Amino acid sequence: MKNKLAAVLVGILGMAWAGSALAQVAFTPFVTGTGGSPIGFTYAGNKFVGSNYFNNQLYQTDLTGGNLQAFGAAIPFYAGTGEIYVSSSLGLGGFGLRDVFAGSQFEGNIYRFSNDGSTQSLFASGLVGGVRGIAFDPFGGYGNNMLVTTSVGNVYTVNNAGSATMLANVGGDAEGLDFAPQQFGNISAGTLVVVSEGTGRLNAITSGGAMTDLGLQFNAPEMLSFVPTNLGLSGNPLEGFYAANYATNVIKAGVSQFSSLLGDAVITEETSHQMYRISWNGTTSTFDKTWIGAFPNQPEDGIFVTAAILNPGSVVPEPETYAMLLAGLSLLGFTARRRKQSLG
Repeated sequence: MKNKLAAVLVGILGMAWAGSALAQVAFTPFVTGTGGSPIGFTYAGNKFVGSNYFNNQLYQTDLTGGNLQAFGAAIPFYAGTGEIYVSSSLGLGGFGLRDVFAGSQFEGNIYRFSNDGSTQSLFASGLVGGVRGIAFDPFGGYGNNMLVTTSVGNVYTVNNAGSATMLANVGGDAEGLDFAPQQFGNISAGTLVVVSEGTGRLNAITSGGAMTDLGLQFNAPEMLSFVPTNLGLSGNPLEGFYAANYATNVIKAGVSQFSSLLGDAVITEETSHQMYRISWNGTTSTFDKTWIGAFPNQPEDGIFVTAAILNPGSVVPEPETYAMLLAGLSLLGFTARRRKQSLG
């Protein structure tokens, strides 16, 4: 009975979330000026940190997108800067909490910054190809290590000591990468998914390096992010989707824009500026590609910020947990009414 009740409530909540979604994702400016042409952007605890095109000096803003200032010192890239990709560690796998890591598309080195930017050093080197994407495994399937994609299509795991191990090669320049937050069609929860700008293909990669092509084709795909299953549940206004809108600003889309997409992936195309939803079709047993909007300008790095990102050590209830809470509250109300009636 409890399982049936939970299932019904989950279904009702799902319909409510789906009904609140907009047909097209709409954006508002978040950082109106970055001092250059924005490329990278990441949440770093008490701040956001970003990069600009052909500029080896990172910048930071406060949590409102204001108070723009330099972050750390200029990075000594020997081969030039180009596009610089930034990411912030989760405090897992021996990595510090909200340290910042950066790499350039022109060289296979990654630099580490302390969270306050006061110290920085070369963290990993010798990667084949320039750095094109950096992400941290939040689920543990890859040892909570750093995952890095490069311009020659290599995908690496990098541990907290900066030691890199090649995991796979996707056949072309690989940029977007993220981890499935739940079972994604025939792809297990926690699996790494990488999109190649060079081939236009999307591949799931296991911790052993086995690849599965998801059967979709894109035109110069740029960013890949999974919509977190708990997006918006905390009510914190910081939650949402943030992205570099090259060469103008950083933009944001609120949680309601993605309420019917929980657990699905979103991908942007660099040249067309279009944004697509990737979802599993249970009828055809294939993945579907659905248009959901467009960036005002060229899309670059994008991230979802959730309560789990804002507070990595906290436990954020998933939708089914809320369903059980609602069921429990309803049962308590029913019991209280029955007790009142029995007492006259």
